[in-house]
Amino acid sequence: MSHYPNLLAPLDLGFTTLKNRVMMGSMHTGLEDRPWHFNQLAEYFAERARGGCGLLVTGGFAPNRRGELIALGSRLSSSLQVSMHKKVTSAVHEADGKICLQILHAGRYGYSPYSVAPSAIKSPITPFKPKALTTKGVYKTIRQYGKSAKLAQKAGYDGVEIMGSEGYFITQFLNKRTNQRDDEFGGSYENRMRLALEIIRTVRKEVGENFIIIFRLSMIDLVEGGSSMDEVIQLAQELEKAGVTIINSGIGWHEARVPTIVTSVPRAAFVDPTAKVKDAVNIPVIASNRINMPDTAEEILASGKADMISMARPFLADSEWVNKAAEGRADEINTCIACNQACLDHTFQNKRSSCLVNPRACHETELLYTPTHMPKKVAVVGSGPAGLAAATVAAKRGHKVTIFEGRDTIGGQFLFASKIPGKEEFVETIRYYNKMIEVHNIDLKLNTFVSADDLKDAGFDEIIISTGVEPRVPNMLGIDHEKVVTYQELLGKGLNLGEKVAVMGAGGIGFDVSEYLTHQGESLTLNKESWFKEWGVDIENSTSGGLQPMEIVPSPRKVYMLQRKTTSLGRGLNKTSGWVHRAAVKMKGVEMIAGVGYDKIDDDGLHITISNKDGDVIDQRVLDVDHVVLCAGQVSVNELFKELQGNHDHNFGLHLVGGAEFAGELDAKRAIKLASELAASL
Repeated sequence: MSHYPNLLAPLDLGFTTLKNRVMMGSMHTGLEDRPWHFNQLAEYFAERARGGCGLLVTGGFAPNRRGELIALGSRLSSSLQVSMHKKVTSAVHEADGKICLQILHAGRYGYSPYSVAPSAIKSPITPFKPKALTTKGVYKTIRQYGKSAKLAQKAGYDGVEIMGSEGYFITQFLNKRTNQRDDEFGGSYENRMRLALEIIRTVRKEVGENFIIIFRLSMIDLVEGGSSMDEVIQLAQELEKAGVTIINSGIGWHEARVPTIVTSVPRAAFVDPTAKVKDAVNIPVIASNRINMPDTAEEILASGKADMISMARPFLADSEWVNKAAEGRADEINTCIACNQACLDHTFQNKRSSCLVNPRACHETELLYTPTHMPKKVAVVGSGPAGLAAATVAAKRGHKVTIFEGRDTIGGQFLFASKIPGKEEFVETIRYYNKMIEVHNIDLKLNTFVSADDLKDAGFDEIIISTGVEPRVPNMLGIDHEKVVTYQELLGKGLNLGEKVAVMGAGGIGFDVSEYLTHQGESLTLNKESWFKEWGVDIENSTSGGLQPMEIVPSPRKVYMLQRKTTSLGRGLNKTSGWVHRAAVKMKGVEMIAGVGYDKIDDDGLHITISNKDGDVIDQRVLDVDHVVLCAGQVSVNELFKELQGNHDHNFGLHLVGGAEFAGELDAKRAIKLASELAASL
């Protein structure tokens, strides 16, 4: 009996059959932009096809130069480009997979000075104001979509996905906020959806009947002046008539004030609008967004809310996702925690994408975990993310690994992170590593503090020190006052702090702690309805765009967040998720103060001096707080490494990874990547 009967059931499209209901959604990885990366791109997709995925979709390729995401970026508009795409399609087909090419015109989201849009209205998230397309230019673009689809067919793709959501070109035509045209492509909704329908008719004419056409439809725009549910359904029904094979779900515009994919978004939060579209059409409809584990996917399909599931980032995290689900090994899935740090953050910095929990993603031909011919005895001291990555990769390759951990559980800084409202997904990574310890027969010794002599006497061939970090304690008057706690003490012991709290430090940990202190009760991430209310989401999409007034639950305490720098707080947070953290603490009334000098802590509270960017003192205050939480950086815990390093007669390899090597602002992406590379080289 199948573990997930709906998820693993084939999907008959008439002219072809998908082997299961799982689609790897489109992601721009950076490998698409240059011809010399296509061998790597081919292996990236082939590995996921071998992993059991029923249908894969490429990152977006523009149908013409003006539609490019970045200048000279990914585009399919010439027959000269067909041969490099055949590398991808051949690799996927040899792996028993099917693959569609996504055709994406960026419109005003293009990071180039030659971008075009329905109207000359600048996007708030890109630097260039687009040029308004002429009517003649619109018809030319429609023909170029058809040509691009025909080229995809010649290259061996099984179909195309037309990107019609997330605020890109087609979506810009659909909505009044970006479409102020007075020709046949503007004005009434019938006119505004003309572009989408003409593109589909043209593509279908070019490729014939036996070719998959997916349309990624924006189910809920989450912007003022967006489409209503009635309009979404109307378009879906017309798309079916025009020749679309499958409708995929898009959620929100990139400029929306509502987060849609970060880790604090509840799992499968936006599936209900998709269900409404499914009820209104006779072709398969795909659900997407924050679906990362088989149980969630199976539940959606079993309830009849969708015919198929699209997941993108979960396939970065684990290329074997489908096979593991099919074989009853869901607990072995390396779960996407929706952190965005190595995928989307890289994309928006024009870097190659990867994955925080799986650094092999998009580096499949470079980072190889090959079986060793000379098994070694390996010690790993510390079981934070770096230590766990090193241990599991080494053990997977065939080394005999022992982990020494002083606490009673593994996880390190991820344990603290998982206590933050909205970061519950971090528990999944700890669960995954616990399972890998079991699968690869790693000897885990908890509650064990090991000495240099212990390690030397045990005869290890390689010793990896991953002892992590401790909070940095500033040298200031009153730092030992009873009001003062570190973030590790707060989160590790679950301390209940007073009604007024100062947070010293406004990096990632400072923001996490501020969010922790301004919430009480159940995390909104675990309660969709509460999350919708706080972020102002009308999930019924009865209003244009699906927005409603926000109902913010007040913070249980007054929180001050302080930093020494005079720049705005949160400026250094990650690009695609930092705005969510800044919005969350602002919603809760956190008072953010920059340019702070810490004078002393006493019974009256925290005494501070505030200066401007020129160093001039502009204020002195005493914050009458019950507690002060230290989030002012970290220091490496590496005494054991130094002790071992000082022993010059040792005959073992000695390595330092993670926070023990470099404290800085905690960086799990760097820690896991370097630890994995080290283990791959042993």
